[in-house]
Amino acid sequence: MKLTGFTIERAARIALSAVFVLAGCRSATPYDYLENWLIRDDSARPFAIPIDIIYMPGELYTDISRLPAMTTYARSEVGRGRFDGVARVFSPLVTTYEDMGKAIQWYFEHHHSKNRPFVFIGEGEGGAFLRKYEDDNGEELDEKGLVASFYTHEGGKGFVNDEMIGKIMNAVLRHRYRSTWGREMPEGMLDKEPGAK
Repeated sequence: MKLTGFTIERAARIALSAVFVLAGCRSATPYDYLENWLIRDDSARPFAIPIDIIYMPGELYTDISRLPAMTTYARSEVGRGRFDGVARVFSPLVTTYEDMGKAIQWYFEHHHSKNRPFVFIGEGEGGAFLRKYEDDNGEELDEKGLVASFYTHEGGKGFVNDEMIGKIMNAVLRHRYRSTWGREMPEGMLDKEPGAK
């Protein structure tokens, strides 16, 4: 049987080939999908916001019933209310150290440009994973622009606060000074952390 100059068998082979080609175009990582992030500030314009934050919450994602509470906590502690206009926040859902590594690599490939400053913030179990990742990849992270990291063994409100924001902004200024002029910011140039009384 002919189908407009093609046999049905040949048309099926072409269709199958197209499926494989299109499937090959899709990334293999689950972090392409928004549902695998507590927070992923894709829409914030990087040129208008000076820094990115990789945030790992106190508990790892193991139970779908806990997801709404995790998301609400992450957004209230490090989301738009806290860092709106200050930093883009990326907080992946992870169950293992390897998952977290994939999420961070995804961030580097899709949202990080050379020498853009970023910060690690981690609490509890998530903080332990993030600290290990920093220990394992310290030199590479420094080259990519890691300017500060904050960890606590316990989760809970109050760890991420206005004083931390001041320290982060100070780290950004120091990073920019070093990147632009090739030397450290002189001592005393910032006697106080921004926002400190």
